[in-house]
Amino acid sequence: MKVNEIILYKVQMKMRNPFTTSFGTEQDRLFLLVEAKNEEGISGWGECVTSERPLYSEEFTQSSWHMLEEFLIPMVLKKEIQHPDELQEKFNMYKRNNMAKSTLEAAIWDLYAKSKGEPLSKALGGVKSTVEVGISLGIEDNVDDLLKSIQQKTDEGYRRIKVKIKPGKDINVLQQIRNNFPDIPLMADANSAYTLKDIDTLKAMDQFNLMMIEQPLTAGDLIDHAKLQKQIKTPICLDESIHSYEDARQAIELGSCKIINMKVGRVGGLTQAKKIHDLCEKENIPLWCGGMLESGIGRAHNMAITTLSNFKLPGDTASSSRYWDKDIIEPEVVVENGQLHVPDRPGIGFDVNREEIKKNTIEMKVFR
Repeated sequence: MKVNEIILYKVQMKMRNPFTTSFGTEQDRLFLLVEAKNEEGISGWGECVTSERPLYSEEFTQSSWHMLEEFLIPMVLKKEIQHPDELQEKFNMYKRNNMAKSTLEAAIWDLYAKSKGEPLSKALGGVKSTVEVGISLGIEDNVDDLLKSIQQKTDEGYRRIKVKIKPGKDINVLQQIRNNFPDIPLMADANSAYTLKDIDTLKAMDQFNLMMIEQPLTAGDLIDHAKLQKQIKTPICLDESIHSYEDARQAIELGSCKIINMKVGRVGGLTQAKKIHDLCEKENIPLWCGGMLESGIGRAHNMAITTLSNFKLPGDTASSSRYWDKDIIEPEVVVENGQLHVPDRPGIGFDVNREEIKKNTIEMKVFR
């Protein structure tokens, strides 16, 4: 397979509702798309999950544009590629920039699956035709508004509820949720908002029978998470601390977590995600797929990786309508009774709506 043309799009889309975490509030999404075309004119698509500012990680949308334009795309364009797994080794010469790497790799994976005439899920080794889905709810100023959202999403059939927390918006919020919903599968996501000085608050969360608390301490930390896990009953799930296979291996050996949230962009692509998946399966560490406010293209890749056998907990790949008035794929992603039906068409299994992409694109560059 040879990639003859690559198109880089900078896209700006307004989310239906603001989404608030301990990092801040986001509503206008500025992100990148990569379209990779082979000699037959077939297109593969990838989405960059960065935000406009480097809050979740050191990467941000403009830095990823530069990384793709100057370094990564020239490594792939006009080159013969036997299999997408080759790209990880090629890209390793450049440090980190995992989200930029993942974007181009995702487009090549989609192109590879389409050229083979098989769904991306099958090309990755997936074994499921449906995947379970939960919902992620941001921090609300008014707890009553959060309770209404939980009721609505529970009625819609989502298989678990994740709520964002931060100091001052934690124990009271979780207590009110449990008072109203004593039995729902519930998890809390701290996005690195706490330290070991908050140990009493974190211990107090044990009373709420949470599925997990996600990334309570500093991004990248493994040692303090291991100390914390020994002192609390609630399973710790690591997110921002896992950027590679080695991070996952060390976290498991140290006892830093009992669950891992897999974000393909964060770990540098689908190939690395598969390696981490296999390690976690061997070590009995269950996975679930986290969301990064993706459009339908990124959502489709998340669905595909979630079909691997060790994704045992509901992921964050909610319906397109949760985030967008109109998505950039057809048909849009739709959750039914807390499940997604995985497409059986080649590649990501969705048609890209080029008119919607054109309408929302603010910059574009073609590489031939």
